[in-house]
Formats: sequence, C-alpha cells, structure tokens
Amino acid sequence: MKYTDDLKKLKEMNLGELVVQLASLRRDLFNIRLNATTAHVKDYSQFKKMRKDIARVQTVIRQFK
Repeated sequence: MKYTDDLKKLKEMNLGELVVQLASLRRDLFNIRLNATTAHVKDYSQFKKMRKDIARVQTVIRQFK
C-alpha cells in the first residue's frame, strides 16, 4: 500500500482505534525482534518498515491532542 493511502486510513480512525493500532504494531515489532534472535529472518527491512508505521500512528495521535 502507498504511503498516502496509509495516512488517509490513519486519519479516518478515531483515537481509540489508533491506540489499538499502535499497541498491535508494537507487539508485532516485539515478535519480529524475538524471532530474529531465535531464528533466521528473511527480510530485515521489516524492522525499519514497522518502526516507520509506529511513528506514523504516533504522529496522527499527537495531531488529535
């Protein structure tokens, strides 16, 4: 999905949905890190993508406040 599509979807969400989305992304990042330490990871770019997604959600949350 393109960046603008992601951003539009995030801006359409309410604050509660954004908080749930943020928690889910953080949990996924933790799981990816855990898998990287215990097993081989095919795509290390997932870390960077996940961190950027987390930052996008945090930015939209801050815009609500």
